[in-house]
Amino acid sequence: QVQLVESGGGLVQAGGSLRLSCAASGRTGMSYAMAWFRQAPGKEREFVAAVPWSGSITYYADSVKGRFTISRDNAKNTVYLQMNSLKPEDTAVYYCAAQPAGLGSRDYHVYRYWGQGTQVTVSS
Repeated sequence: QVQLVESGGGLVQAGGSLRLSCAASGRTGMSYAMAWFRQAPGKEREFVAAVPWSGSITYYADSVKGRFTISRDNAKNTVYLQMNSLKPEDTAVYYCAAQPAGLGSRDYHVYRYWGQGTQVTVSS
């Protein structure tokens, strides 16, 4: 079992930046692909970014490419999402997810473990 805890959300003006963190605990000895998803009120959960255990490649949704950066520190069992040039449409609850022995995916069904989410609100 793996527990994921997100932090770093908050209220920011359009054009601003936030850095989300996701700390993993529990059975962290396995290699996990990690991802960020988001869900706005009344909308489906949406893929944001993913990174495999190696960190050698990263995947992004087109809507955040060039503005968001996913990274991980395996020694700290933590994955990050640096969000720059934020827009009001980025407002959502952001979730961290872990895929055991995976390479990362845009499909949320493959992720076994999820955090509780952290709210990001971007004002115009």
